[in-house]
Amino acid sequence: MNTPVILLGALQGATEFLPVSSSGHLALAQIFLGFREAPLAYDLLLHLATVLATVLYFARDILELGGEWLMGFFNPNARRWAGWRYGWSVIVATLLTAVVGLPLKPYVEFGSTNSLWVGSGLLVTAGILLVSRWVPVRERHVGLGAGILVGLVQGIAVMPGVSRSGSTIVGGLVAGLEPQEAFRFSFLLSLPAILGANLVELHQVGGVDAFLSALPQDWGLGFAAAFVAGLLSLLALRRISLFGAWWVFGVYCLVLGGSVVAATFAGGF
Repeated sequence: MNTPVILLGALQGATEFLPVSSSGHLALAQIFLGFREAPLAYDLLLHLATVLATVLYFARDILELGGEWLMGFFNPNARRWAGWRYGWSVIVATLLTAVVGLPLKPYVEFGSTNSLWVGSGLLVTAGILLVSRWVPVRERHVGLGAGILVGLVQGIAVMPGVSRSGSTIVGGLVAGLEPQEAFRFSFLLSLPAILGANLVELHQVGGVDAFLSALPQDWGLGFAAAFVAGLLSLLALRRISLFGAWWVFGVYCLVLGGSVVAATFAGGF
């Protein structure tokens, strides 16, 4: 049994949704486990597992909001429904994510192998989560304003160590969304972003055949571990969103990021 492959799968699933940066944790785990250059194909597979977990968890929202958005093209009254606003907000936010995130790709690839960059990103995440304690709770609905802000934040959050979920949920709160709405919008918005990034990576791998041949032994167990861990972390994060206990993860990222930066300067990495 390829234990490191399974552990990386579980780690990806758990940290993809919790506001602690899956990219940062995977980068550090790969360094600790000796995977200086983890196979891109396996990285892609783990992201597909977490996408599947997201789709399953939000299946009802996807069907209802997606149906309402489509109805808006045929029924003017449907344009007052939540799905119409959600659909256009996700589209605008996704375009902005691509505009901001794609130019950062070379820096992301370099930063993923540099512990100082990862540690610094975790410190940024810590700051975002800790500051969220002072964001006033409001009850606005998802709209283009929230989509623009959260889309820009999601583009910046491609940097290793910067949590996508934490940044976008806090961005939604800053835009005035109530916690549960910010939680839902963050993860519905993640689907086109992650799928788009995976298509780019699939092209880099060399297509489906090259992708399958590059997968490590026991990749199926790693996929299952990422999927199950992803579902459990989504359930946990929904409860955290209700109680606003972001500061706990902020302290965690502060300690981990500070330790990584200190160890890097001390020659530990």
